[in-house]
Amino acid sequence: MNILVFNCGSSSQHYKLYQTTGSGLNVLCKGKAHRVGVKSHEPSFIEHTYNNEVTRTTLPLQDHATAANLTLNFLEEKQLPVDAIGHRFVHGGERFQQSILLTPARLAELTDVLPLAPIHNPNSMSVIQVCLQRLASKPETLTFDTAFHAGLPECAYRYALPASLVKRFALRKYGFHGLSYQYVSRQAADFLHRPLESLRIVACHLGTGGSSVCAIQGGISIDTSMGYSPLAGLMMSTRSGDLDPAVILDMLCRGKSAAEISALLNKNSGLLGIAEFSSDIRDLIKAADEEDNALARLAVDMYTSRLKKTIGSYLALLGGADALLFTDDIGMQNSAVRELACSGLEWAGVNLDAVANSKAPLNRMSDISRSDSRTRILVTPTDEELVIALETTRLLQEVTYG
Repeated sequence: MNILVFNCGSSSQHYKLYQTTGSGLNVLCKGKAHRVGVKSHEPSFIEHTYNNEVTRTTLPLQDHATAANLTLNFLEEKQLPVDAIGHRFVHGGERFQQSILLTPARLAELTDVLPLAPIHNPNSMSVIQVCLQRLASKPETLTFDTAFHAGLPECAYRYALPASLVKRFALRKYGFHGLSYQYVSRQAADFLHRPLESLRIVACHLGTGGSSVCAIQGGISIDTSMGYSPLAGLMMSTRSGDLDPAVILDMLCRGKSAAEISALLNKNSGLLGIAEFSSDIRDLIKAADEEDNALARLAVDMYTSRLKKTIGSYLALLGGADALLFTDDIGMQNSAVRELACSGLEWAGVNLDAVANSKAPLNRMSDISRSDSRTRILVTPTDEELVIALETTRLLQEVTYG
């Protein structure tokens, strides 16, 4: 059986086609669409890796449905059949706290949670619709990012709002990037040769769209930077991150609509809002270093300063950490961000090895901490798609065997 996994971010779209075997899952083909539906100094493109050959096509990618259609076209061209599809769905709210097999009734329920993650959930829904049209007879599953954080302690997930309001509208911190945190925390335990239950971990999922930090104790999320929506927490590519609520109230009083404010905070703020010409931190670091662009430098300083403050707060919450993890595109590929985020955290036993940091490989976990660092600083790939594929396999087996 071949399982196609779609993983939609806010401005990216990963996919992997897995083949189930007696010993597990093998990747037949994989790819990623970059800079989907966003303004960037660099053009958008989609790449596919098949038979150890990488195909890259630069073209406009106005939305995730376009990228999904291009992926299905490529699989058809290579005569790679699809037997089932698994989707990442960012926000399931209180209604979806575990993976599901898609049915017409479930599809209707999903429309109710679309507004909870306005620049994520609609993207996933558009790809689901593409698959329903082009792979109508194939089963589809959904795995939710929020599930990993469903057990947050009440002091972490509760907002300081009246209880009646909280209960009526399900207002709480949900947290995101749960698939990634589930995967990398287990990988770190294996790498360190220690039981996951014994580890205190601060994990940083830093993507080209969304970014968050999570405090993980014994494999359990005890706090995370994103909240009711993926808008909260760190400053991100186009998202503001944490903001004084009075700013929103003031904009409402000045005549801005809720839709206008949502677009402003989700799509036109963050790195793009500060630097004005790009939402990609790679562009900004280059412009700051090579062109002495003051706005680009400010955006980078704001991004890394807020990241460092969040890491520091979770180190305090955990009473120190056995491991500090960096993952996803920025976390894996950007040594400058890692260096700036760790600088000044020596008081907490975080000591970065500059040489190891600059040479960190992109295809495996590596330790970039100095030998005297009490906290191991790890750079690691994440594999949300594998988590989704395993969940899809489990759900289909339950249907088949009851």
